[in-house]
Amino acid sequence: MNEVLKVIRNRRSVRKYLPTQIKQGDLDLIIESGIYAPSGHNDQPWHFTVIQNKEIIKHINDKSKELMAESEISWIKNMGLNPKVNLTYDAPTLIIVSGNKSALSPKVDCSAAIQNMLLSAESLNIGSVWIGLITFFLKLEDEARKLGIPEGYEPYYGVALGYKSIDKEIIAPKRKLNAVNYIR
Repeated sequence: MNEVLKVIRNRRSVRKYLPTQIKQGDLDLIIESGIYAPSGHNDQPWHFTVIQNKEIIKHINDKSKELMAESEISWIKNMGLNPKVNLTYDAPTLIIVSGNKSALSPKVDCSAAIQNMLLSAESLNIGSVWIGLITFFLKLEDEARKLGIPEGYEPYYGVALGYKSIDKEIIAPKRKLNAVNYIR
């Protein structure tokens, strides 16, 4: 099977990492893959904020959970109140992906960049997970400013990266194979 197709089939969200920081060369390749994502009107609206400071990553997790605990949605509130939940999974690297608000489709384009980064990480045997729940934190303008998010950009998601610390292979959940119809 083609190597790209193998990576696509094998990539899984990893939620347990070794504390070792990933190599800068590998991180550069992952980010470059994000930069080469397709974008509407070739806007390339993304900005990547790479965080490798454990205290800042912990602050993002803790503040997100604090805000989640105030949610009226029970499952979000319960996650926020659960001391065992760690939204960043102790990953040594967290990338915040932001989009230029004046672009044609910044959130879609940034999502394509994230997918490229997730696949690139897998090809390098680096674990990754796309984190949406830290948007509670990212919506705080003061916090986004502290992270150096450029003016005119909105932070959307996080990507946790690190060397995998898993005991067994992660098996893909059953796929919905009836999700296609053809018009010929």
